[in-house]
Amino acid sequence: MRAPFLFFVVFIFSIKLLAQATIPNNYKLIYAQDFELPQALNDFEMTDALVWKITKENNGHVLELTSQSKYEPLVRSPFNIAMIKNVIVGDFILEVKLNQNGREYNHRDLCLMFGINNATNFYYTHIATKPDDHAHSIFIVNDEPRISIASKRTNGVNWGEADSWHTARVVRKVKEGIIEIYFDDMTQPIIQAKDTRFVSGKIGVGSFDDTGKFDDIKIWAPQVLKEKNGVFN
Repeated sequence: MRAPFLFFVVFIFSIKLLAQATIPNNYKLIYAQDFELPQALNDFEMTDALVWKITKENNGHVLELTSQSKYEPLVRSPFNIAMIKNVIVGDFILEVKLNQNGREYNHRDLCLMFGINNATNFYYTHIATKPDDHAHSIFIVNDEPRISIASKRTNGVNWGEADSWHTARVVRKVKEGIIEIYFDDMTQPIIQAKDTRFVSGKIGVGSFDDTGKFDDIKIWAPQVLKEKNGVFN
């Protein structure tokens, strides 16, 4: 029995090392948020602050999107955004835990926003149950309604029951135009795109029009760029 046990231990250790190895040596952890302090909300600018709150879970506190925002975007794009105020990056890796607690349907989603320059210029990934022109893709909002720019994507994700949690990762390499989205499996992206239009910006979490929870946000980057003012007010 000893050999199978040792193999299992080595296998798990190797998987952990593989996940860690995806963070380049020149990157540093520039932001982390676990929502255990009530003032954590001060880090964020929301499209509608009334639909966001910190909620107590069995394993700690999380950021919860409780209902549809009353925010009306200038062009067709996600309604529900909580943007980190003081972090602007070019190249970065974002990792966050996600809980989609809404009903099951093709567009059941949570979104991760990045390259946010203002309310009508940013990227976002819409992680959903099934792909189509408006779901489960990487989108650009560039002063007009969002457009899918994904070059490859899977057939969607399984969000599971309302209490299921998942880990997502966004990788952005500006010079190469690389955008990669990972979901639970950190070795193979579920969505890929190549675009160089926005070279830097802020990062946010949210949903197009669903509810969900977010926790353990981490951002690694080579550097933090100069702060800008808010963009949704």
